[in-house]
Amino acid sequence: MAKLNLTKNERKKQKDNLKRFHRYLPMLTLKKQQLQAEIHGVDIRVNELRRQKDQVDKGFSSWVAVFAEEGVFTPDVLRITKLITIEGNIAGVAIPIFKTVEFETVPYDLVEKPLWLDLAVDNMKKTLSLRLELQCAEEQQQRLRKELQITSQRVNLFENIKIPEAEANIKKISVYLGDQQTTAIVRGKIAKHKMEKR
Repeated sequence: MAKLNLTKNERKKQKDNLKRFHRYLPMLTLKKQQLQAEIHGVDIRVNELRRQKDQVDKGFSSWVAVFAEEGVFTPDVLRITKLITIEGNIAGVAIPIFKTVEFETVPYDLVEKPLWLDLAVDNMKKTLSLRLELQCAEEQQQRLRKELQITSQRVNLFENIKIPEAEANIKKISVYLGDQQTTAIVRGKIAKHKMEKR
Protein backbone atom coordinates (compact mmCIF):
# COMPACT_ATOMS: atom_id res chain seq x y z
CA MET A 1 0.00 0.00 0.00
CA ALA A 2 1.27 3.49 -0.86
CA LYS A 3 2.18 5.93 1.90
CA LEU A 4 -0.86 7.91 2.99
CA ASN A 5 -0.47 11.69 2.89
CA LEU A 6 -2.17 13.24 5.90
CA THR A 7 -3.50 16.32 4.09
CA LYS A 8 -6.86 17.86 3.25
CA ASN A 9 -6.33 17.08 -0.43
CA GLU A 10 -5.72 13.43 0.36
CA ARG A 11 -8.82 13.34 2.57
CA LYS A 12 -10.89 14.79 -0.32
CA LYS A 13 -9.39 12.22 -2.69
CA GLN A 14 -10.27 9.40 -0.27
CA LYS A 15 -13.84 10.75 0.14
CA ASP A 16 -14.22 10.90 -3.65
CA ASN A 17 -12.98 7.32 -3.91
CA LEU A 18 -15.42 6.22 -1.22
CA LYS A 19 -18.33 7.87 -3.09
CA ARG A 20 -17.26 6.16 -6.30
CA PHE A 21 -17.03 2.76 -4.56
CA HIS A 22 -20.49 3.22 -3.04
CA ARG A 23 -21.85 4.20 -6.48
CA TYR A 24 -20.32 1.16 -8.27
CA LEU A 25 -21.09 -1.44 -5.61
CA PRO A 26 -24.90 -1.57 -6.17
CA MET A 27 -24.37 -1.88 -9.94
CA LEU A 28 -21.94 -4.76 -9.46
CA THR A 29 -24.26 -6.43 -6.96
CA LEU A 30 -27.16 -6.12 -9.41
CA LYS A 31 -25.01 -7.56 -12.20
CA LYS A 32 -24.02 -10.45 -9.93
CA GLN A 33 -27.68 -11.20 -9.15
CA GLN A 34 -28.62 -10.99 -12.83
CA LEU A 35 -25.80 -13.37 -13.77
CA GLN A 36 -26.85 -15.83 -11.06
CA ALA A 37 -30.44 -15.80 -12.36
CA GLU A 38 -29.29 -16.28 -15.96
CA ILE A 39 -26.94 -19.11 -14.99
CA HIS A 40 -29.82 -20.81 -13.19
CA GLY A 41 -31.93 -20.57 -16.37
CA VAL A 42 -29.09 -21.85 -18.56
CA ASP A 43 -28.46 -24.72 -16.11
CA ILE A 44 -32.09 -25.75 -16.44
CA ARG A 45 -31.85 -25.58 -20.23
CA VAL A 46 -28.60 -27.61 -20.29
CA ASN A 47 -30.15 -30.30 -18.08
CA GLU A 48 -33.24 -30.44 -20.30
CA LEU A 49 -31.12 -30.76 -23.45
CA ARG A 50 -29.04 -33.50 -21.85
CA ARG A 51 -32.22 -35.35 -20.87
CA GLN A 52 -33.58 -35.06 -24.42
CA LYS A 53 -30.26 -36.17 -25.90
CA ASP A 54 -30.09 -39.16 -23.55
CA GLN A 55 -33.65 -40.07 -24.52
CA VAL A 56 -32.85 -39.95 -28.24
CA ASP A 57 -29.61 -41.89 -27.65
CA LYS A 58 -31.52 -44.52 -25.66
CA GLY A 59 -34.01 -44.85 -28.53
CA PHE A 60 -31.08 -45.30 -30.90
CA SER A 61 -29.39 -47.95 -28.78
CA SER A 62 -32.15 -50.50 -29.42
CA TRP A 63 -31.43 -50.59 -33.15
CA VAL A 64 -27.95 -49.08 -33.52
CA ALA A 65 -26.63 -52.45 -34.69
CA VAL A 66 -28.21 -51.94 -38.09
CA PHE A 67 -25.74 -49.12 -38.70
CA ALA A 68 -23.12 -51.83 -39.00
CA GLU A 69 -24.66 -52.99 -42.28
CA GLU A 70 -21.99 -52.24 -44.79
CA GLY A 71 -22.64 -49.52 -47.34
CA VAL A 72 -26.05 -48.44 -45.98
CA PHE A 73 -25.47 -45.50 -43.64
CA THR A 74 -22.27 -44.01 -45.00
CA PRO A 75 -20.81 -40.71 -43.75
CA ASP A 76 -21.90 -38.93 -46.92
CA VAL A 77 -25.62 -39.71 -46.43
CA LEU A 78 -26.07 -36.80 -44.04
CA ARG A 79 -24.04 -33.58 -43.85
CA ILE A 80 -24.37 -30.40 -41.80
CA THR A 81 -24.51 -27.54 -44.30
CA LYS A 82 -25.13 -24.61 -42.00
CA LEU A 83 -25.08 -23.96 -38.26
CA ILE A 84 -26.88 -20.74 -37.39
CA THR A 85 -26.07 -19.04 -34.10
CA ILE A 86 -26.38 -15.40 -33.17
CA GLU A 87 -24.44 -13.36 -30.66
CA GLY A 88 -26.47 -12.38 -27.60
CA ASN A 89 -25.66 -10.20 -24.64
CA ILE A 90 -26.52 -10.87 -21.00
CA ALA A 91 -25.29 -8.39 -18.41
CA GLY A 92 -22.47 -7.32 -20.73
CA VAL A 93 -21.41 -10.88 -21.56
CA ALA A 94 -21.38 -11.92 -25.22
CA ILE A 95 -22.94 -15.37 -25.57
CA PRO A 96 -23.76 -17.59 -28.53
CA ILE A 97 -27.46 -18.34 -29.05
CA PHE A 98 -28.39 -21.42 -31.05
CA LYS A 99 -30.94 -20.76 -33.79
CA THR A 100 -30.94 -23.76 -36.12
CA VAL A 101 -28.86 -26.25 -38.02
CA GLU A 102 -29.41 -27.16 -41.65
CA PHE A 103 -28.66 -30.58 -43.07
CA GLU A 104 -28.17 -31.96 -46.53
CA THR A 105 -29.20 -35.53 -47.25
CA VAL A 106 -27.70 -37.19 -50.25
CA PRO A 107 -30.48 -38.72 -52.35
CA TYR A 108 -30.53 -42.50 -52.20
CA ASP A 109 -32.43 -45.23 -53.97
CA LEU A 110 -35.47 -46.14 -51.86
CA VAL A 111 -35.67 -49.59 -53.45
CA GLU A 112 -32.04 -50.53 -52.78
CA LYS A 113 -31.72 -49.08 -49.27
CA PRO A 114 -33.40 -50.64 -46.22
CA LEU A 115 -36.60 -49.15 -44.78
CA TRP A 116 -34.92 -48.08 -41.55
CA LEU A 117 -32.61 -45.61 -43.34
CA ASP A 118 -35.22 -42.79 -43.40
CA LEU A 119 -35.83 -43.19 -39.68
CA ALA A 120 -32.08 -43.33 -39.02
CA VAL A 121 -31.50 -40.10 -40.97
CA ASP A 122 -34.29 -38.34 -39.03
CA ASN A 123 -32.90 -39.57 -35.71
CA MET A 124 -29.37 -38.52 -36.66
CA LYS A 125 -30.68 -35.04 -37.48
CA LYS A 126 -32.37 -34.86 -34.05
CA THR A 127 -29.26 -36.14 -32.29
CA LEU A 128 -26.87 -33.80 -34.08
CA SER A 129 -29.20 -30.84 -33.59
CA LEU A 130 -29.53 -31.57 -29.86
CA ARG A 131 -25.76 -31.99 -29.49
CA LEU A 132 -25.03 -28.70 -31.24
CA GLU A 133 -27.66 -26.86 -29.19
CA LEU A 134 -26.24 -28.44 -26.03
CA GLN A 135 -22.71 -27.32 -26.96
CA CYS A 136 -24.02 -23.79 -27.47
CA ALA A 137 -25.82 -23.82 -24.09
CA GLU A 138 -22.71 -25.19 -22.35
CA GLU A 139 -20.66 -22.36 -23.91
CA GLN A 140 -23.21 -19.87 -22.52
CA GLN A 141 -22.91 -21.54 -19.14
CA GLN A 142 -19.12 -21.34 -19.20
CA ARG A 143 -18.99 -17.68 -20.22
CA LEU A 144 -21.63 -16.61 -17.69
CA ARG A 145 -19.89 -18.49 -14.87
CA LYS A 146 -16.56 -16.89 -15.73
CA GLU A 147 -18.15 -13.42 -15.68
CA LEU A 148 -19.93 -14.24 -12.40
CA GLN A 149 -16.59 -15.18 -10.84
CA ILE A 150 -15.02 -11.89 -11.96
CA THR A 151 -18.03 -9.85 -10.79
CA SER A 152 -18.09 -11.65 -7.42
CA GLN A 153 -14.40 -10.87 -6.94
CA ARG A 154 -15.06 -7.19 -7.66
CA VAL A 155 -17.99 -7.07 -5.25
CA ASN A 156 -15.83 -8.67 -2.55
CA LEU A 157 -12.98 -6.28 -3.34
CA PHE A 158 -15.21 -3.23 -2.86
CA GLU A 159 -17.11 -4.58 0.16
CA ASN A 160 -14.19 -6.06 2.07
CA ILE A 161 -11.14 -4.04 1.03
CA LYS A 162 -11.66 -0.78 -0.85
CA ILE A 163 -14.59 0.70 1.14
CA PRO A 164 -13.21 -0.18 4.63
CA GLU A 165 -9.75 1.01 3.56
CA ALA A 166 -11.07 4.37 2.32
CA GLU A 167 -13.16 4.82 5.49
CA ALA A 168 -10.12 4.04 7.68
CA ASN A 169 -7.95 6.46 5.68
CA ILE A 170 -10.53 9.25 5.99
CA LYS A 171 -10.77 8.66 9.73
CA LYS A 172 -6.98 8.61 10.15
CA ILE A 173 -6.54 11.83 8.14
CA SER A 174 -9.40 13.56 9.97
CA VAL A 175 -7.93 12.65 13.37
CA TYR A 176 -4.50 13.88 12.30
CA LEU A 177 -5.88 17.16 10.89
CA GLY A 178 -8.01 17.62 14.00
CA ASP A 179 -4.93 17.16 16.20
CA GLN A 180 -2.99 19.63 14.03
CA GLN A 181 -5.80 22.18 14.34
CA THR A 182 -5.98 21.72 18.11
CA THR A 183 -2.20 22.12 18.37
CA ALA A 184 -2.35 25.30 16.27
CA ILE A 185 -5.10 26.75 18.49
CA VAL A 186 -3.16 25.93 21.65
CA ARG A 187 0.00 27.49 20.21
CA GLY A 188 -1.96 30.59 19.21
CA LYS A 189 -3.40 30.95 22.72
CA ILE A 190 0.04 30.50 24.30
CA ALA A 191 1.52 33.07 21.93
CA LYS A 192 -1.35 35.48 22.64
CA HIS A 193 -0.97 34.94 26.39
CA LYS A 194 2.80 35.67 26.14
CA MET A 195 2.13 38.82 24.13
CA GLU A 196 -0.39 40.01 26.70
CA LYS A 197 2.16 39.54 29.49
CA ARG A 198 4.63 41.80 27.70
